[in-house]
Parts: sequence; C-alpha cells; structure tokens
Amino acid sequence: MEKRTRCGLPLFSFFLLLSFISSAIAISQEKQKVSTLPGQSFNVSFAHYSGYITVSKDTGRALFYWFFEATEDPASKPLVLWLNGGPGCSSIAYGLAEEIGPFHVNPDGKGLHLNPYSWNQVANILFLDSPVGVGFSYSNSSNDVLNNGDERTAKDSLKFLQEWFKKFPQYKGRDFYLTGESYAGHYVPQLAQAIVRSQKLTGEKSINLKGYMVGNALTDDFHDHLGIFQFMWAAGLISDQTYKLLNVLCDFQSFVHTSTACEKILEAASNELGNIDPYSIFTPSCPASTTFSRNKLLKRLHSVGRMGEKYDPCTEKHSTVYFNLPEVQKALHVNAAVAPSKWETCNDAVNENWKDSPRSVLPIYHELINSGLRIWMFSGDTDSVIPVTSTRYNVDALKLPTVTPWHAWYDDGQVCLIYCMLLVDD
Repeated sequence: MEKRTRCGLPLFSFFLLLSFISSAIAISQEKQKVSTLPGQSFNVSFAHYSGYITVSKDTGRALFYWFFEATEDPASKPLVLWLNGGPGCSSIAYGLAEEIGPFHVNPDGKGLHLNPYSWNQVANILFLDSPVGVGFSYSNSSNDVLNNGDERTAKDSLKFLQEWFKKFPQYKGRDFYLTGESYAGHYVPQLAQAIVRSQKLTGEKSINLKGYMVGNALTDDFHDHLGIFQFMWAAGLISDQTYKLLNVLCDFQSFVHTSTACEKILEAASNELGNIDPYSIFTPSCPASTTFSRNKLLKRLHSVGRMGEKYDPCTEKHSTVYFNLPEVQKALHVNAAVAPSKWETCNDAVNENWKDSPRSVLPIYHELINSGLRIWMFSGDTDSVIPVTSTRYNVDALKLPTVTPWHAWYDDGQVCLIYCMLLVDD
C-alpha cells in the first residue's frame, strides 16, 4: 500500500499540473476576448480575440493581432493568417476592415456593419499587424521601426506564430494557411519558408502548414514592372510615348536605385494617371485621399481590393476615424502606454526605411512546391499597382506544367474570371 501511495502522488501531481496549465490558458484567452465593440449594434455567433505577442524581449517588440473564430463549428475549420503589404500597411485597416474581415466600418467612422463576404464563414481568421510600427504593433526601442526588412519580418512573424500557438494550443496541428496581398507577396512565401525550415530543423510540427495563397502579389521585380507598364498602356492610362520611354529608360530588374532619367519618366507616367484609384481603376476615387504616395510608381504599396454590396472608395478614412477612438482601442485591449499618438492605416517611416528586399521570391516558390505545399496565385484584373499581367509573367516564369486548360469560371451563372491551374508533377 505504501508503495502504491508513493507512485500515486506524482500521478496526482501531474494531473493537477495539467489542470493548472489548462486553467491558466483559459484565463489568458478570456482576457484577450473582445466582448463587444463601440458602434456594434448587432450580436455575433463567433468569439474573437485581440492583443499582443512579444517577439523580442530585448527591445520589447510586440505584434498586434485580432483573431476571429469561424461562424460555425470552429473546431473543424482550418486556421488562416492574413497579411497586408506596403511594406508598412495594417492588416487590421485593410484586410479586416475593408476586405475579408467580419466587421466593416460605417461612413461616419463610428459604427460597424457585418461583411456578408467575411472569410470567417469558412475558416478561423487571424489578422496580424506586421512588422513592428504598423498599426498597433510597437517596440520599446524607436530604432526598431527604422530597421525593418524582409528578413526580420519573417523571423518576427515566425516567432509570433510560435508564441500565439502557446496561447491558443487548441489550434496546434490544425490545417493552417497563409494568405495576403501585394507586398505580402514577399511576406507570405518568406514566412512559409521560415516555418518549413524551422520545423525541419527542430522536428516540431505544431504549425501544420498546408499551403498559401497570394493576390496581386509583388513577386519578381523584372516581371512585376514589365507587367505594370504593359497593363497601364493597354488600359489607356499612359501615352504611347511614355510607355516607350519607360521601356527604354528604366531597369526593370530594380526600382530601388533608379536613374534620373527613369525617375523623370516615372513621374510623367504618374501625372498621366491623374486622379484615379490605381488599385481599382474603373471605380471612383476618394476625394482628397491621403493614402501615402498613392500614385507614386516609385513606391511599393499595398493593394486594396474593396469588397461589399455597395462600393465605397473612402473606407480608409472611415477606418482611421474608428480605430483612433479611445473607446475602440480600449475594447481591443490596446495598451494605452504604447499606443501610437495617431493610428494610421500605413506607416511612412516603415516604408521609407525598409532595409532589405530581394529582387525575386520565385526561388522560394520552387523550394516550397518541392516540400509539398499547395500554392495559389490569384489576381484581380482592375489593379494597376500589381496587375494581372505581372501575375501572368510570374506564373509563366515558374515554368510549371499546365494540368487544367484555360476556361471560364462561373459564379451563379456569371463569368467571374478566366484562370489557369498550374501544378508540379511528383
């Protein structure tokens, strides 16, 4: 009997420890839970959480997230991470509040309405403001905001995921996908590569990455810029003469260090575009839009594909008003001590001080295809910033076999787009 008692005590302690850990996780999640939001005049069937994950204890870098469970049966649905581009633009501002999130901001900047096309109808969606300095993400070191780049962004995002899964362990092993748009054409494959390499090195499999998809994605400098100017010319946005000079004077391999002649003709092209929305060329533009460097072709910008029953070109303004409300920030668990003096959709300082950006991420595609990931490149046909022509050039550069020929894709009897599926044979 005495021997059994000595064996039973450690077993009891083990279960007691498990119970303590489980309770601690539940308490932590409850603290991050968003009960209701200012301007929310409706109830929702899903839970959502927001807060920070520290990715560097040395400098106090912390990334802000907002996580939405699926509307029905979240335990059976995959997990999806959404990233916006810029670099320097908020996934909360664009991906969530304008595009695929469940809540969109009303024109008065004070109320919310439900998005009928929200992706959390089919998946659990995690929005991340990355890198540090974007949205509500912050650092205790001001130099951190001036030293972002592709490499550190991928490392910080990987660290974020590793720590996030500790806070939400019920999602470990869940089918997981990365997705994003425009400059996330760098973020997404680079993060996927970091996950695959890290787990191969450590043997850790808690992040069950199945694949990724990117829309109107910045992918390869040469093909991106070749497609941009071709699209602008074909759409009648720039003159024949300007198009010819762009092809003669500009080095499509890199726009980081352009010649004086190239800068002049880029400025001419920008002026010829006029006051249009370059991200949606056939829809109205917002009067006196203040989006940073909106028509400057020298900038690598976010792509804003708007969705909804009624088109609104001023959604950025609505979001800026809403997320600057103190009561909104309090509801989202924003730390007032580190909150930006003014929340902005994009951070110019992040964009203008970007440290590293490879000319092409196409080699990463080949590595990840060979690792077994599923990859989907899609492209809206009215975005002139990273247009469908650029996407087609990039897909062609992968030199993959075509397994399904081009054909029309129908939704409710209407043609949505023409697409071609490319896969790699085993």
